[in-house]
Amino acid sequence: MNPSVFGDDFVVPTFTFADVEPGAGQRWSTWPSTTPTERGPRPWPDWVVTSAAAMDTELGILKTGKEADVFLLERAVPGESGSVLAAKRYRSTEHRDFHRSSVYREGRRVRRSRDQRAIERGTTYGAGLAAVTWSLAEFDALGRMYERGIAVPYPVQVSGTEMLMEFIGDGTVAAPRLAQSTATGRELAGLYAQVAEILLGFARAGCAHGDLSPYNLLVHHGRVVAIDLPQLVDVVANPNGMALLERDCRNVGEWFTRRGHRVEAGELFALALGELF
Repeated sequence: MNPSVFGDDFVVPTFTFADVEPGAGQRWSTWPSTTPTERGPRPWPDWVVTSAAAMDTELGILKTGKEADVFLLERAVPGESGSVLAAKRYRSTEHRDFHRSSVYREGRRVRRSRDQRAIERGTTYGAGLAAVTWSLAEFDALGRMYERGIAVPYPVQVSGTEMLMEFIGDGTVAAPRLAQSTATGRELAGLYAQVAEILLGFARAGCAHGDLSPYNLLVHHGRVVAIDLPQLVDVVANPNGMALLERDCRNVGEWFTRRGHRVEAGELFALALGELF
């Protein structure tokens, strides 16, 4: 076999047991069937399992949402240790809440004009396409923000309406949301500094999270991580961008102020504008 025929990320399938087959709640790893553009930024973290001999095992559901559900999945070669991933799966044609996305979708385009028209008209075809569009949008947003050093989960891969990403937690227990935090005083100040840096990091990239709140910020061993990025907006290209950025600042400021750490949302917004321009 001539190795020059294959890319440098090609992994030769190796199977320890010839009779190993996926059982209930299992499948062969979908990594080998993804293209390079459907995989996370390189270099891949050491915990990313790339072997074609790996299996994906369903471990249960983490969260149900209006647009998508998040499941827990273990990817490992049988007999070896693997990694636990969060599998976000967007719903498609029957979903009734994708109409809420129009405020975030302005300024975005899909490649084919036919697809763009279908999404805008809300046809059955367009509704199915919208789910794929949102999974791709979140995967792209996570990749870009991760490469900038912003605290977000590493995006492992995307395939259709499913996106696999780094699981933020310990074992199979997810990290708590900021909204669940009982921090006070100096602890709150440290958490706010991290949240502000995330928000300003988005602004530095010309973006707003669009829905930033204590419910999509996780706290893992004192480290704040932003999640739920499908609606990340380009503040300049989206006519709603500035209002969404201001709302992010207001949500953050009001929550910390209620908890006893006073934050002037207007000052935070001014800082974000400074990073933006």
